[in-house]
Amino acid sequence: MGSEDDVRVWLVERGYNNRDLIVLKYATPEGNRLFRRELAAQAIDMDTVTAARDVSPDDLEAVVEADVRERYAAEARRMADEHDPDDTI
Repeated sequence: MGSEDDVRVWLVERGYNNRDLIVLKYATPEGNRLFRRELAAQAIDMDTVTAARDVSPDDLEAVVEADVRERYAAEARRMADEHDPDDTI
């Protein structure tokens, strides 16, 4: 389990990169901080993708662009409204 300092982030984007990895992006509800996770496409079935995660603040990066922050905040709110944190997505 996580520590009490962990921050809840919500899945806001899923994509692929040129190394054939699935890139999951989770953002804070304000959209100003981001947690990025890369998974091998073959491992996606073994490692469930959930609507939210609790991560260490040290694992978050700042979202600089205002339009991206707004988009992430809107998607994080939608995910929080429509899903429980442990829902498989």
